[in-house]
Amino acid sequence: MKIKPYVRKANYYETDRMAIVHHSNYIRYFEEARIDAMEQIDCDCMRLENMNLIIPVVDVYAKYHKSLGCGDEFAVYTKMTYFNGVKMEFDYEIRFTKDNALACTGHSAHCFVNENHRPITIRKSHPDIYEKMVALGE
Repeated sequence: MKIKPYVRKANYYETDRMAIVHHSNYIRYFEEARIDAMEQIDCDCMRLENMNLIIPVVDVYAKYHKSLGCGDEFAVYTKMTYFNGVKMEFDYEIRFTKDNALACTGHSAHCFVNENHRPITIRKSHPDIYEKMVALGE
């Protein structure tokens, strides 16, 4: 399934004394984009949590290529690179919308856990969600 990029502008409060977006915010942009991608396939994270499907981050990293500044519009391209019903992984590219220049790349890994924070497989317990997640990776 083709996921539309997540587009927004960098806010003033996200910048540091050098007038560039603080490095920690790129991880937040990844999360915003991942949540947006899941909403695009009708897998709203709050709805999943209400079903006792929690999706914690188990690994995340970013590589910075060109700094975003206040007011810069950017797009986050999100791609699921791995999914097995228990774990999933995503790659990200953040690009300036004005010239498509690469600002940041990254990766995150997640798993499904229940309300007791025990790993679960959704293939049998939530087959409808499983199928939507499979489609996200295609």
